[in-house]
Amino acid sequence: MKLFIKNMVGVQCKRKVEKELERLEIPFRFIDAGVVELYHELTLKQRNQFKENLLRCGLKLHEEKKCILIEKIKNAILEMIQYSEKYSVLNYSEYLSKKLNYDYTYLANIFSEVKGVTIQQYIIFNKIERVKELILLDDLNLSGISYKLNYSSVAHLSSQFKKVTGFSPSVYKLLNQKRAALLETF
Repeated sequence: MKLFIKNMVGVQCKRKVEKELERLEIPFRFIDAGVVELYHELTLKQRNQFKENLLRCGLKLHEEKKCILIEKIKNAILEMIQYSEKYSVLNYSEYLSKKLNYDYTYLANIFSEVKGVTIQQYIIFNKIERVKELILLDDLNLSGISYKLNYSSVAHLSSQFKKVTGFSPSVYKLLNQKRAALLETF
């Protein structure tokens, strides 16, 4: 059985969910971003207690089918961005359709209806977040980042970056270096 959890992003959230499952003695196969796979169905009592405990942690158990589908879309997009080298041959619409077994138009309409933004806007925002991470890691130059995230060119990456953040990638990197240097003085 799979459970879908809203706002479950990052290691800290996974640990909170794992703690709650262990506290309630609910065995699980794995925990991933937004998804928990259990060995067995939950009893109503377990489900309600788990749901209540998650709320105290700032997390929410998804109940509605549309919300569950949205979480699946978001997780698929984040997976595709994180492991972009692996998925370079597919475009996002093909990937989402194949992974989730739905027509892309249906997925796009549901996503826009529930989230208030298009899938494309969500992808761009998350790609830029990934670009920020890679810029700060300083392992790749902009050309390498552009290639890694399947941008058509460095100019396209830079244009999207500036549209989303208000800064060019080089200014963003410089501001973060200055910020880090300032923090070191304290």
